Amino acid sequence: MQEQQPKDRPCTVLHVVQPVDGGVARVVTDLARAQLATGLRVVVACPPQGGLATTLAAHGAEVHSWEAGREPGAALPRETAEFARILRRTAPDLVHAHSAKAGLAVRLALRGRLPTVFQPHAWSFEAVTGLPARLALHWERRAARWAARVICVSEAELRRGRSAGIDARWTVIPNGVDTARFTPVAPREAARARLRLPPCAVGTGGVSDPSRAPLVVCVGRLCRQKGQDLLLRAWPAVTSRSPGARLILVGDGPDRERLRAVAPAGVLFAGAGPDPAPWYAAADLVVQPSRWEGMALAPLEAMACGRPVLLTDVAGARESLPPGHDASCLVPPEDPDALGAGLVRLLADPALRTSLGEQAARHVRATRDVTATTAAVEALYRELTGQAHRDRDREELISR
Repeated sequence: MQEQQPKDRPCTVLHVVQPVDGGVARVVTDLARAQLATGLRVVVACPPQGGLATTLAAHGAEVHSWEAGREPGAALPRETAEFARILRRTAPDLVHAHSAKAGLAVRLALRGRLPTVFQPHAWSFEAVTGLPARLALHWERRAARWAARVICVSEAELRRGRSAGIDARWTVIPNGVDTARFTPVAPREAARARLRLPPCAVGTGGVSDPSRAPLVVCVGRLCRQKGQDLLLRAWPAVTSRSPGARLILVGDGPDRERLRAVAPAGVLFAGAGPDPAPWYAAADLVVQPSRWEGMALAPLEAMACGRPVLLTDVAGARESLPPGHDASCLVPPEDPDALGAGLVRLLADPALRTSLGEQAARHVRATRDVTATTAAVEALYRELTGQAHRDRDREELISR
């Protein structure tokens, strides 16, 4: 597929990315920065929209525009051919495909002829139902043979893949966050003042003080996966107990207008922003009502900031939490009543929230720092490229 390169040149990794927002973009950015710092040649193929390409280029990565949509469709042959052209131009030692669409195009083009790492960032067959789900699962079962390794970000994500019949060479590398960027801050009132939150109407014409009213924050793409619709259905249980309570949805996405149309009083749509840390700093509680995940980044970021979290019990959630936090911080997925009850319970107990937040910050710093994640990924690259070199040397000896 490509000419053999001098052995003393830097190892080249090609990241292929779609989508280019949310947690996937943050993971790729963290990996690229760390790999550039260790001397790898980092090449990225991704759509030019969304800001990821600009960010990575600013850090020193070699970025190639790859015009690919999020969903499979009639454009797939063109997208696969375009990736193949990028592959020939960049001559990588290893390709790392992020999420389902990139994994589809990369494995179709390469079919195992170059060390290929596939990282699903949550399984594609969980995002759909009916025939699309069956087709997605059939593809993942078939394409697993074309990945030298499949990286799962939680043991639960790996178990889900195995239980679905995917026979892959697995590695679990949990997500991590930058604990120098996401760090405990105080006090909440000052953070809220900097955000200039508008006052919230209470009762019959009263107004709550936004610096003191209970504040719940949800950070994530506004889409079905993240479950904000479930959160909006749960929210009246909170305001029935605390009429001045605020819910802030931080993010953007395809469900924005639909969610706005059904949002009850006390809900603010903050839109997307480059840095969620100020919102964590302002929060009494951070909630993640996802329908499915691999291991969500937002809860890790919030906990690193010393904030308690309430999560739905999807893949990666239990593995994110400190030991003993399950009873307080987990609720069943797709259950607005349980979600509302969990919010009410935690907002009613400031001492518990403080204790949970302090323990969470220590836990993330000790076990989920991004430096451990990036080091594990780079060690995997060394293993796979070293094996590829050994295989080529053996083939050359046999052919003589």
